[in-house]
Order: sequence, then structure tokens, then C-alpha cells
Amino acid sequence: MSAEATNPEAHPEARPELRRRGRTRLDLRRLGRAALLGPTSRDRLPDAIGHVAEAHRAHHPDADLSILRRAYLLAETSHRGQMRKSGEPYITHPLAVTLILAELGAETTTLTASLLHDTVEDTDVTLDQVRAEFGDEVCFIVDGVTKVEKIDYGAAAEPETFRKMLVATGNDVRVMSIKLADRLHNMRTLGVMRPEKQARIAKVTRDVLIPLAERLGVQALKTELEDLVFAILHPEEYESTRALLAAHAGERDPLPAIADSVRGVLRDAGIAAEVQVRPRHFVSVHRIARTRGELRGSDFGRILVLVGENADCYAVLGEMHTCFTPVISEFKDFIATPKFNLYQSLHTAVATPEGYVAEVIVRTRQMHRVAEAGVVALGNPYATATPDAAATDPDEERVDPTRPGWLSRLLDWQQSAPDPDTFWTVLRAELAQDREITVFRDDGSATGTISLPAGASCIDAAYAQHGEAAHGCIGARVNGRLTSLSSPLSDGDTVQLLLAQDASSGPAAEWLDHARTPAARIAISSWLEAHPDRAMATTSAARAPLSVVGARGGGGNAVADLPDATVRLAGCCTPVPPDAVAGFLVRGGAVTVHRIHCAAVAQMRAVGRTSVAVHWRATADCRVTLLAESFGRPHLLADLTEAIAREGVEVVSATVEPPVEQRVRHSYTLQLPDAAGLPALMRAMRDVPGVYDVSRV
Repeated sequence: MSAEATNPEAHPEARPELRRRGRTRLDLRRLGRAALLGPTSRDRLPDAIGHVAEAHRAHHPDADLSILRRAYLLAETSHRGQMRKSGEPYITHPLAVTLILAELGAETTTLTASLLHDTVEDTDVTLDQVRAEFGDEVCFIVDGVTKVEKIDYGAAAEPETFRKMLVATGNDVRVMSIKLADRLHNMRTLGVMRPEKQARIAKVTRDVLIPLAERLGVQALKTELEDLVFAILHPEEYESTRALLAAHAGERDPLPAIADSVRGVLRDAGIAAEVQVRPRHFVSVHRIARTRGELRGSDFGRILVLVGENADCYAVLGEMHTCFTPVISEFKDFIATPKFNLYQSLHTAVATPEGYVAEVIVRTRQMHRVAEAGVVALGNPYATATPDAAATDPDEERVDPTRPGWLSRLLDWQQSAPDPDTFWTVLRAELAQDREITVFRDDGSATGTISLPAGASCIDAAYAQHGEAAHGCIGARVNGRLTSLSSPLSDGDTVQLLLAQDASSGPAAEWLDHARTPAARIAISSWLEAHPDRAMATTSAARAPLSVVGARGGGGNAVADLPDATVRLAGCCTPVPPDAVAGFLVRGGAVTVHRIHCAAVAQMRAVGRTSVAVHWRATADCRVTLLAESFGRPHLLADLTEAIAREGVEVVSATVEPPVEQRVRHSYTLQLPDAAGLPALMRAMRDVPGVYDVSRV
């Protein structure tokens, strides 16, 4: 299989890579009965499974093929007499599915389970028989595929059946590998069904199975499924694309000549590399045509450069950009920052002297294998696990070391989805996400990572880390700086989430505007539905600032050297003893007192205000205005007022501004019995949960 794999019977002109292979594609429909049933000799493999063995040995030269022979004979015997709707013996289906996986490089256990994947569902073979004959690991996978195979693709059944598929995939990603190969073979032979059933199956494939193939990195299956779905759901556009490819086949293709130039450049540089021309598959050509309009010869494919080591990839890139004219906007480094589905490559584009622009992909051979086969190329994820790891209860979830972060998230939130329709809607939205970020959490005691979809906010990180406890989240520090919960996160950010001590705290309705993950949205929506009164309160219109004003005013204990003058402490800097101060005469004969470093002092002098000498009285009391910035939560004003009262300080006036993005500003004018107590007062206010800064105005 290749990343450009397409249906050979539907459009053979799009698959020149098959002609480059040493093996030709096995036509299962033309196999004789003897090849399917197996020869009389028990010392050699039947001809049909021999093709699977050949493909398997190409990836795993030392594989033990005896288990494949036994699995094939059991499958063939069990399915004997059963026919597919196309009229072929049923055994051709598991055989084709296994051949697809063998070409992708699946390990022996996966191929064995693939041969048997329909036996428990469609024949008299039981799981106990499979376990006794082939072991717990094969039995576990067959059981998982059997549960998935019970899916009814009717509209009403889709949500719940795909939930089962998701759980089965989470228990072992090889289950989904077999399911994807199974769907690919079914799509290849879908022509025997009624058009309306073809369309229904194609839509489910498009909405869920193709995104899952993309998420699991199995590009070889994903691209062929895309082409087959494209042909069924968009026949007119498919035919126009076919005509476009047919017209291109009769023209001179510039890519082979460009590939020869690339080989020469790399040979002269001493870089050992394999250079191929990779034709685009149908859907890719269609997308490029819609984007670029009229296509040129170099638009119908890409140049693939395969090397041995990571460092060679960058050496190739340097030579390409030195010897050709690079198109810098097309450069992407997926080696330093791999995609969420394990994909790694360097992407660039170069312009030739003839005016062609060729896209170039550079990767190692191992990267190429993973790019084609994704999780299939990882082999057995439990190979290093304990011997008893596979013998667990089939309903018990196993820890998969290869499980991607997105799959873990789906498994987490699917349990809390309130109804099948919500699950189905959110699943499709989640699968539509095509990029993932990783952020580092810092909770004061341990540091770990959180995988989130691109565009996720601090709200998503809170629910990913704390679950329902995130209802009480009041803010976050991102890379050490305080920020609101709505702030979007970037790959590599470090996040510290701040939780309220008040157990009654809950999310605001506007959190839904910034939540991207299903887990966060479902949890927030459930809380708001359970607390309708609180939900109404969080969405009500912003109120005017709340003010509490006392009876005292004036200039505190500041004295001006101007008889009978009214003295006022400036609100811009709120001076207190023993601050160095300056006084200025203003309208009405009053004197305003500023700290000497206040910006207003320079302005007063610039406009020619009369300077007046001021000093502090001998008494220790003073008046000051403090600004407390905090994250909004219930009872915050009461807690701050209580903290101030405990310090023996009188509140002259207080103003609370309406919340903005869960952040609240409180201004307090306070009468202190002793100016020396100001630092202790400010510390006490900062210690109130939710308060992140206290400063003098």
C-alpha cells in the first residue's frame, strides 16, 4: 500500500506505483477453488495465504508463518459454503483484509486475528476455541473486532455503535487497524449494493472512519477510502477529475526530469538517497485543482526523498534550497514538531529554471513506513508488557503505550456524554480537529503533559487535568504570567491552574465560548443545567460598579504650609507617611498632595501650578487607596472586607467593578491607625483566595 493508494479497478491510471512493485496485486476473485481451500499437502501453505506470507515476510523476514497457516485453514473451513453478495466465496474477504494489513507491515498477531475476525461473528467458532488454538492476545483482538462488527449502520444506531467501536479501539488499536482494512475491502466491492446503501455506507466512512484512519496515521488506507467515497458521493466531480488525470497522462510529465536533477544534486553532495515521483490520488488532485485553478504538469505529483538518518533529511533540505529556488512559504518541519498522528517529514517546494514548482517531501525510511501505515507500523504495543497483560478480562481496559492523546481524551469524555446524539455530534467535531498541541502542567508538586486540540484554552486544560474539580477554577498562570481562563494555549506552554477554595464555585456560561474539548463542554453544560439559577446569574447584564462609601474624607494627616487651605490626598498615587510628597494649589484654593515620583507632579509643574510645601502630622494614622485585582468568585467581597477588618483598618469607601473575563477589580480607600501597618495589610489582602495582586492606586 502507499499514501497515494487508490482503487485499481476504478482508476488504474492513478496507480503507476503498483507497476514498480515486485509483487502484483492479488486478484482474489480469480483464485481457483483449490487455492482457496488449500492443497492436500499439509507441509506447505495454500496458494492464497502464500501471497499474504510473501507480503508479511517482506516486512518481517523471521516471522513464524505456521500460525497463519492454521488460522487460514480454520477460517476457510468455518466459512465454507458462505458466499458474499458479489458471489465470491466468503473466505476471500478475511483473506483480502489480511493481505492489506500484510502489505502495510502488520505483525503476525494482527494478521492471525484478521484472518479470524469474522469467524466468531458469522460461524460456529467460539472465543474459547480461538483462545485455545491461538492464545489470549489473538482472542482479545478477535473479540474486540467482533464487538465492532456488530455495528448496525442505520441512522438511529450509529451513535451507540460507534461508541462501542471507540472503546474497542482504546483497548487495542489493532482492533481499529483490522476494522479499517475490513472497510476498505468492503468499499472496493460495494458496487453490488443498491445506490442508496452505497451512499449511506460512504457517508459513515467519510464522517468517522476516514478521520479515524487519519488520526491513527494509516494514510495508505485513508487515501484509498477517500477516493472510493469521492466516487460514490460526488460522481460528477470524480469523473471530471478522472478526465483531468487522463488528459495529463497524454502530456509530458516534468516531475521525472526534476527527480533526475534532484538525484544528481544529492549524488554530487555525497548524500545517499532514494528519489521517487509520487502521483497524487484522486481527492488530492481535486483539492489542488479547486485551490490553484488550472493545473500544470508538476501539480499532479510530488517528489519523495528517502534517506537513512534524521540528519540526512536536513542535509537534503540544505542542498535543495541551495541548488534550486525555494518557495519558503511551503516549508514545514514535521520532524522537529511531529503531527499528532506520528507523521514526520520535511515539506518544501522548489522552482525549476523552466518555471515549474515541485513539492518535495523528505523523510527517513522509518518515517516513511510510519507515514504510510501509522499505528500498524508500530507492531505489537504489548510486546514488552507482562505475560499476564493479555489475559485480562476482555471488558477491562488495558494500558496501551502507543495510545495517542486524542484517543485517551475520547475515551474519557464518551463515558460522560449525556445522550447518543450529543456523543455523535461531538465525536464528529472532535475528529474534524486536524492538529494537536502539548502543554506542560505545573501544579506545584509535579510536572506532566496534557495533550489538547489546537485552539484549546486554559479552560480545556483545567478540565483535562482536574475533571469536575475544574468547576472551581478561577484563573491560570501561563508561562509564569497570570492570564484569564479564556486565553488560548500554544504548543509547549506551561500552565498552572488556580482553583478556588470555595466548593460551591461553578463555571460561567461564557466558558462554553472558549472551551474546545468535548470533556470541558460536556462538564460545563451539565453543571449549568444542574444550577439554572447560577447560570442565569453569570449571563445577566453587567451591573454598575458597587460602591460602599463612608462618612470621612479630606486630606488625612497631611498639612499644607498655606493657612486655611483645604488639603486633599491625590487619588492617583494615594500618598501615606512617610512618603516624600509635593503639594500644588488647584482651583477652589485647595491643595492636592502627590507622592514626589507621581507622574502628575511633572504635569503640574509643566502647566505652572503653584507649588505648596506640605508635611505629615506627627500622628501615625493615614489614609490610602488600594487596588485589589482578583479572579471572580462568590463571597470574594466579603472575604476581602473581613481580611481588612482583621488588620484593624477602617474602610472609608469601596468600589467593585463588573467582572471582565472572570477578573474583578476592587478599589478600597482605607483609614489606617498606623502607616507602618500598610505592608502587612497588603499581604493579608493578597492571601485571600482568588486575589492575585494588591497595589496602591
